[in-house]
Amino acid sequence: MYYSMYSSPYGDIALTANNDGLTALAFMQGAAAIEINDNWIKNDDKFNDTYQQLDEYFSGTRESFNLKLAPQGTPFQQKVWQALTTIKQGETKSYAWLAEKINNKKAVRAVGTANGANPIALIIPCHRVIGSNGKLTGYAGGLALKAKLLMHEGAQFKV
Repeated sequence: MYYSMYSSPYGDIALTANNDGLTALAFMQGAAAIEINDNWIKNDDKFNDTYQQLDEYFSGTRESFNLKLAPQGTPFQQKVWQALTTIKQGETKSYAWLAEKINNKKAVRAVGTANGANPIALIIPCHRVIGSNGKLTGYAGGLALKAKLLMHEGAQFKV
C-alpha cells in the first residue's frame, strides 16, 4: 500500500493506493481521518494524477475525475459506490434516490450505511447525498465540510 498527503483548501487529505488504483481519499478531520500504517510506503509520485485532478477540482476547472479507483468493500457497497459516481457536480440526490438507482427501494438505510463507508471521498461523491427534505445529513468529514464542498460545486441544499 502506498500513501501520500495532499493539502486542500478544506484541510489535509490522506491518499492511499495499491497497484490497482486509488483505495482511499480521506479528509483528516472528523471521523474520516485514517491512520497511516507503518507498513505503507510513502510515494508522492504515485499520486501525481490525483494531485493534478484535485488541484483542478479545487480551482474550479474540473467537474469530474478520471482516476483508476480500487475501493475495497462488499458487492453491495461497490454497487452503491458505483451509483454515487453518476451524481454530477452541482447536483444532490437523496438516499431514497440512491436506493432506487441500485434497484432496491427498500434498502434506504443500508444505502446510507454503504454511503458512509465510502473510502474514496470526493471522487466517489458521497457528499452529494442529502436528506429527502433537502437538508444535509451525516458526513464522515463533518457537516461543515460537506456544506463547503457542496457550495464549492454550486449545489442547492437547506441548512
